[in-house]
Amino acid sequence: MKKNIFGFILFGGMLSVNISAIAQSSQQNFYATENEQKVVREGKVGSILKLDGFLRTDFPKIEFNKTVMPGPQFIISDDPEYIRVPEAIALQENVVPGAVRLYVYNVNGVKEPQKIKRKITAVIKNTGTEVMSLRMLKYSSQRPSTNYFQVGKQGLEDYFASNVTKNVRQVKPGEVIAIDEQLEKNIVAYDELVHGFYEFVVDQPAQISVLQTSPEVSGPKAFERIKNVIPHSHGNAGRGLFGTSNYAVSSKDTLDTKSGITQLIIADGKDDPWIEGTIGEAKAYARNAGNYGVLYNTKIKWKSTDGKALALVTWNSRSADNKWCGGMGLAMELFDNNGKKVIRQLPSDALITKAAPELILVEIYKPDPSKEVQEINFTYSPPGASCLPTPLILVPIDL
Repeated sequence: MKKNIFGFILFGGMLSVNISAIAQSSQQNFYATENEQKVVREGKVGSILKLDGFLRTDFPKIEFNKTVMPGPQFIISDDPEYIRVPEAIALQENVVPGAVRLYVYNVNGVKEPQKIKRKITAVIKNTGTEVMSLRMLKYSSQRPSTNYFQVGKQGLEDYFASNVTKNVRQVKPGEVIAIDEQLEKNIVAYDELVHGFYEFVVDQPAQISVLQTSPEVSGPKAFERIKNVIPHSHGNAGRGLFGTSNYAVSSKDTLDTKSGITQLIIADGKDDPWIEGTIGEAKAYARNAGNYGVLYNTKIKWKSTDGKALALVTWNSRSADNKWCGGMGLAMELFDNNGKKVIRQLPSDALITKAAPELILVEIYKPDPSKEVQEINFTYSPPGASCLPTPLILVPIDL
């Protein structure tokens, strides 16, 4: 990833935040030209479109309410992103009985005295006094690759699509097992990314570790002999244990197509702050710089008093100000008015979108004459390997 301390009371708790992100009413409104509307209207959903001179960062922002939803304990492993030592623990956190979301984002960075192949895996130890049941709910595991964008897009799509059933393992007190057997089989070459996104439930207290070792050694065996945990540096997205994993986001007001173009800016670290937590037994301060792995369950109310539709588009808004932000790709979960879900990689016709004038057409929402107010409903999660924010822009278009 290019990139408050709280107590466990937030697990399942509710915290309401009113984000006043829009400027004063005197702010200028923006509208798409007839030609721009035509390009969007005739574009293929999911694909890259080009609109010269259209994209900008100062479209009016949508005011939104953000609420912490009940969700799992959340662990992210991305500090260090590049594991430079041949064998070490890169993350170690204790969890209480309940649901856990684990996001593994680590790279084999060993190059001294030479580049060598490694294994990066995640293990769990039952630290309770009774046999522990580990029940997998969602599973997303990618082959190690240097194509970080593809890994990030596919990993998020697989997570959205995952619905694991009848996957329960028993772990004796003190026993250590691999969380993902596929990670145990992977051989990770230098500079390859290991990307795993999991959600599971445990009924005993447990310790979760992400470690790097040699390919021929199992994760549980390596865990027994590894003594060093790599110090955190507060770099990259970060690492640690977090009490916030899911947000409900809703527009404060009902959008009207006649008011012009608007944009929803989330996961920017400003209007939408990074989540905060702790690192390790010492409970050092942690933050997730990007809110990677957090799910935003989003609902935007809108109406069409001029008969226009709304096109949802996004773009790589950071390409001009950061040399590491040359591309952006994501995946989203979108719902129609009947609750039917579609999962879409974006863009669908290319690996990434690069920079303006490129934008991605996410969806077109048509006005329903039988309804005064309609609702746009999607799940967004900040895409791994991409810079943030990725603005979600709503463009009124004439059909």
